[in-house]
Amino acid sequence: MADFFSKWKEGLDRTRKVAFGRIATLFGATQITADTWEELEAILVQADMGLETSESILKALRAQVEKEGLTKTAELQEGLRQELLNRLDPTPVLDLDQHQPAVILMVGVNGSGKTTTAAKLGKQWSADGKKVLLVAADTYRAAAVDQLEVWAQRLNLPILSGQPGADPGAVTYDGIQSAVARKIDRVLVDTAGRLHTRYNLMEELKKVNRVAAKALPGAPHAVWLVLDATTGQNALMQARAFKEAVHITGVILSKLDSSARGGMAFAIQKELNLPILYAGLGEKPEDLQPFDREAFVDGILSRN
Repeated sequence: MADFFSKWKEGLDRTRKVAFGRIATLFGATQITADTWEELEAILVQADMGLETSESILKALRAQVEKEGLTKTAELQEGLRQELLNRLDPTPVLDLDQHQPAVILMVGVNGSGKTTTAAKLGKQWSADGKKVLLVAADTYRAAAVDQLEVWAQRLNLPILSGQPGADPGAVTYDGIQSAVARKIDRVLVDTAGRLHTRYNLMEELKKVNRVAAKALPGAPHAVWLVLDATTGQNALMQARAFKEAVHITGVILSKLDSSARGGMAFAIQKELNLPILYAGLGEKPEDLQPFDREAFVDGILSRN
């Protein structure tokens, strides 16, 4: 358990130091004043939590101070922790085993870490005894197919690749059909990274989604949006566009260890009502961790 919390604390080091680093100083033995509220608001906004989320937390804390007659800033610390926890839903249990194969579409913009995340998930599931197939349906960029093939070889995972310029829908169809024939447990379809502002690319994603259903009724069983945590609030615009195009069922925050904007997790929950399923806390496959709201909150507040 110590290793578990240590991994989260290390992964959230930048967010904690840059955005929440002033929390410890703020929650000293001083009196609660108007400056306390201004400083706390500045910390929350700087962490990319969004103005609306920050204001709602402050409102709740002010109400607690008035109700309980708190006077010291130190008395606010547990209240802040609880308010942060209240704004993150428990990670839902992923019931993928009811489908064989379970088809998961990985979507996101270029550079979000989508391909790497797909490979890490494949490795973890393979280690758990699941038969996994990677489908390289990003046929727009030859480098994307190459990247997934390198990962597949490195992690000893089977892969079905499309030729550069091939129809991504056809590659997806072939991949799912192959998985059915081979009795694969889980299929990870790495779709093309696409700018959320490009209409034609988003339409292509809708097509891939429809083709998956033709290849296997009920598919895709999950559509996971990979968001680069270093982009902060900009990721919200991406998420809204993808949510409008296809039925997103969950979010994966990649590169959280490289970001000082971990507060975006709260904004995602509030504005999009999407569960956060995994968080990228490092480069290794095992550094992709199921999202844990308590470990996340305690990591940014530097609690053990």
